[in-house]
Amino acid sequence: MDFLKFAAERYSVRSFENRHLEQEVIDKILACGHIAPTGCNYQPQRILVLNTDGAIEALKGCTKCHFNAPTAMLICYNKDESWVRKYDGALSAPVDAAIVTTHMMLMAHALGVGSCWVMHFDPEAMRKTFQIPENVIPTALLVMGYPAEGAKPLELHAAARPLDEVVCYDSFKK
Repeated sequence: MDFLKFAAERYSVRSFENRHLEQEVIDKILACGHIAPTGCNYQPQRILVLNTDGAIEALKGCTKCHFNAPTAMLICYNKDESWVRKYDGALSAPVDAAIVTTHMMLMAHALGVGSCWVMHFDPEAMRKTFQIPENVIPTALLVMGYPAEGAKPLELHAAARPLDEVVCYDSFKK
């Protein structure tokens, strides 16, 4: 399949079948995240897999945007293992975690697994609920599972600003 078509067909699924992902499927999704590029290959990502009824029930206390997904993965980064830009001290780890999350989200789509990238969660509730160490920063939550019958993208899925509004060449000055 053409990658642009594949990427365009992927959408945020918010309605799932009530069954956990098989370990083989989880392993493939994690493997794709594992090969994602990170700053200087430091690999600061830390991924918490939630694939039991108890873990998903606990997750519901950390976010209202769980969409009753049967599986979730919390993508975090270890702030002590990040490449640091010398000019301003910026960490690559938040970007690294986003790249890892994107790889995993696209692999899930390739396997017929729907996902929704959730940023609306309480990081401190996640930290307390799942015993996340202080140096590990929760960044993105992928709720996932097999799409329920009738699942479809929201109306805004295909809406995009014109490319010339978001891309500049040579300078931002027009």
